[in-house]
Amino acid sequence: MSERAKPKEINAVEYVRASFHPSDRLAILVRNPKRGGTIQRITSAAKIIEPTFQDWLRFKNYQEFSDIYIGMNPLKPQARSRTKQDIGTIRHLYSDFDHDGKASLATIEQSSLVPAPNYVLSTSPGKFQVVWKVEDVTSNQAEPLLRAIARKFGGDPASTDSTRVLRLPGFANRKYDSEFIVKAEQHSDRTYHLLDFNLQTESLDSGRQALRSSPPKESSPGVCTLSQSEHDWAYAKRNLARGVDAEEVIRKIADFRSQDKHGPQDYARRTVVKAQAELNARKSQSTPPPGDSAESEHDL
Repeated sequence: MSERAKPKEINAVEYVRASFHPSDRLAILVRNPKRGGTIQRITSAAKIIEPTFQDWLRFKNYQEFSDIYIGMNPLKPQARSRTKQDIGTIRHLYSDFDHDGKASLATIEQSSLVPAPNYVLSTSPGKFQVVWKVEDVTSNQAEPLLRAIARKFGGDPASTDSTRVLRLPGFANRKYDSEFIVKAEQHSDRTYHLLDFNLQTESLDSGRQALRSSPPKESSPGVCTLSQSEHDWAYAKRNLARGVDAEEVIRKIADFRSQDKHGPQDYARRTVVKAQAELNARKSQSTPPPGDSAESEHDL
């Protein structure tokens, strides 16, 4: 199938076979939305497409009314969980469109910033998951790009991590009272690379996300560890001092804190206003009287 070819509907086995290598170790999640119980099985793609495993998934889905999900990136050989440290290979980029899904799909279809998706999953009326198959992409490259895709096309910002699980086609969505069978359409069989995506990713995302996800360091005696808010403030001061437009700094901080702040835009604006006020005060205090030579201002 060539890019932009007529899409074709595929079932769960075809989806897994086309998306992964047989030896890829994948997480399968079986979640009961009413009882709240979750089962996670980690096994190979080859095992998942076996009839006995598919029968077990169908039993869980139709008899126990559980939702079926699959991890979109393979895990390391010895992984027993699905953390970022367990991800072995980035195999897919994706986004979840829960609001104005059809409009987002139309925008993606017409956009030159991203290639044709490999798959479009219809997960419930008007809601979609879009998937691109990729290779030679690292986790540090993937997550800023996932956030950029979500920002540009209106995707869910919560679906921008490499450990994400998406729905497996062919099974019923049990989140709602009325049954909806998840369907997948294959739009392309290409495997993409970073250069196929022309979206701008922010250094703020890649650099500071690594800081957030790294294990905490032990503090040396007398050394104070900065909170994330203090890191945000320091980031704002550095960039304002370098002449970056205040609105751009606000946007970047708001994007970065969108998942853990109730009002990220207001928070970012307060942070930048506070940082600008301190910079102005320092600049005023450091202005030398006539005849004196000013010292060079160091980067904050």
